Amino acid sequence: MNDQTIRDVLTRTQRIALVGASDRPERPSYGVMKYLLDQGYEVIPVSPKLAGKTLLGQQGYATLAEVPGEIDMVDVFRNSEAAWGVAQEAIAVGAKTLWLQLGVINEQAAVLAQDAGMTVIMDRCPKIEIPRLGITR
Repeated sequence: MNDQTIRDVLTRTQRIALVGASDRPERPSYGVMKYLLDQGYEVIPVSPKLAGKTLLGQQGYATLAEVPGEIDMVDVFRNSEAAWGVAQEAIAVGAKTLWLQLGVINEQAAVLAQDAGMTVIMDRCPKIEIPRLGITR
């Protein structure tokens, strides 16, 4: 994925559904969610464990289908095998971007999402890419 595409996604994205969110501060998903909120993004935690609860002041949902309103980006903190199902859910809710976190690599999920018209970024982390690309909001 080239830097311009990553820059475009991170600049146009407003609302992020973070799939695999955790309420444990030592987990990477927690730190990334906090960072993205601090950068001014709206971040919705998605995890069955967080349904009906709040995380970092944000309402949690069990699935992408339960998140009200449009989703610009689905940020995936699940294992590579689970990415296929998340890609299917992201397509179903009309998300614009599927972002697979560091170490989450699923070529079939990427092709599925791309064929549905989504931008796919794989094996990257927005918490690393935002400062690396000098993106300010």
